[in-house]
Amino acid sequence: ILTRSDGKDDTTRINLGITRSGDDGRTGLADGSRVAKDHPRIQALGALDELNSGLGVLRARALDADLDALIERVQQLLFDLGGELAVPGTVTLTDTDLVEVESQADTLNAELQPLKEFVLPARHPDAAWCHHCRTVARRAERDLIAVGDDEDINPVSRAVLNRVGDLLFVMARAINLRTGTDEPQWVRRQDR
Repeated sequence: ILTRSDGKDDTTRINLGITRSGDDGRTGLADGSRVAKDHPRIQALGALDELNSGLGVLRARALDADLDALIERVQQLLFDLGGELAVPGTVTLTDTDLVEVESQADTLNAELQPLKEFVLPARHPDAAWCHHCRTVARRAERDLIAVGDDEDINPVSRAVLNRVGDLLFVMARAINLRTGTDEPQWVRRQDR
């Protein structure tokens, strides 16, 4: 059951796919306030939604169980972060979440050889899609920083989103390694 800004329960909103409430170019935040659909907070929410959807596509593939569980955990954190954005002033993510994402990235990175050059997003389809999700995470991070230009945001959330981008980079490399797929790297211009 959803609670409206006037405190009454609103069970009808759950099943409505078309509300028409955004036809004027504004949308509602979870605290009941309405903002323009191009407001930085909505831009950041949209990028988080796009990232979460992209991760869902990745999870629809036959990933190793540890990677699937890790992506699900990241999806949960992204929804927590979305909750912070949907209710200005809310703080949900903590240093514990930040340490968890960092630890998972470190664990995956321990499987990998050190990089000598930049990695080209390619080869195994899951690795390539993981790189795509990484770029969306970076955009979401930029959008979150834009929100912080005018409003207070949880600094831990910004750091978590940064680490999610790092984690997705490492995960893409791990997918290529685990599938026995060569990892293409950038070749300096003079060596091509």
